[in-house]
Amino acid sequence: MADRRLQVFHTVARMLSFTKAAETLHMTQPAVTFQVRQLEEHFNTRLFDRTHNRISLTEAGRRVYEYADRIFELYDEMENAVREMTGEISGVIMIGASTTIAEYMLPALLGDFRVKYPEVNVQLKVSNTEGIVSMVENNVIDLGVVEAPVSNKNLVVEVCRMDELVAIVPPKHPLAGKKVIRIQELLQHPYICREEGSGTREVIQEYLQRCKLNINEISVCMELGSPEAVKGAVEAGMGVSIVSRATIHKELQLGTLVALPLDPPLERPFSFVHQKQKFRHLAMDELLEFARNYCKTHRED
Repeated sequence: MADRRLQVFHTVARMLSFTKAAETLHMTQPAVTFQVRQLEEHFNTRLFDRTHNRISLTEAGRRVYEYADRIFELYDEMENAVREMTGEISGVIMIGASTTIAEYMLPALLGDFRVKYPEVNVQLKVSNTEGIVSMVENNVIDLGVVEAPVSNKNLVVEVCRMDELVAIVPPKHPLAGKKVIRIQELLQHPYICREEGSGTREVIQEYLQRCKLNINEISVCMELGSPEAVKGAVEAGMGVSIVSRATIHKELQLGTLVALPLDPPLERPFSFVHQKQKFRHLAMDELLEFARNYCKTHRED
């Protein structure tokens, strides 16, 4: 309902990037630029300063951005109020999830949610934990689901469930017959880790520090960007690793990997993250409540 020019301007102003705004809005960059220029022509003033491939808001741009924030909040409140009167749960929700959660937890959860609320369009963005938290901070997504602690005190963080991390080795590996493994013994072998910014990597680094291990002395043979890549490399005998138990159900059933519980044990929270704001879509509240209940009843999935 809101003026398209204002919506586009608001997204560019929030992200301070025409390129990122175009990606978020699923538009081409020239189309985004055209909409902003139309709004500037409407007000007969520049809303952005463009220097050295960077943009910043002019004084007029900051004023328009403040009013746009209020306008869009009122639109949302109006739509929500009407939907509460009619009992309709609908709309678009943008969710972001770190890789492990997006691949192994969310598909079943969102599938069940869609059956119950077919009028809600849930769109999913996948990144590592660092990227998801950044999207929440910048209002690119409504809700993040991440696999590492969140340090930003201005965000609401709600633990969904605990996730166990275990060592994985190929079936013929010298460690494969052990019942549990100490991290010092595991790391005597070539180690395969996740990329910088990964929640899994961050949690493991903190665990190593608690175990009084020097992270820089570990023999890292590969850095990979997804659980699937890590599992494939371990299956191929290229090294050992530590992954979420939730990611290896299939490999354990097929016998292509062996899971070794760590001593001391290693757990991390899967958490919901969203802005501290006084208003949320009715559909967002329903999704949050649905996800809370899902986590309670699917703790071992």
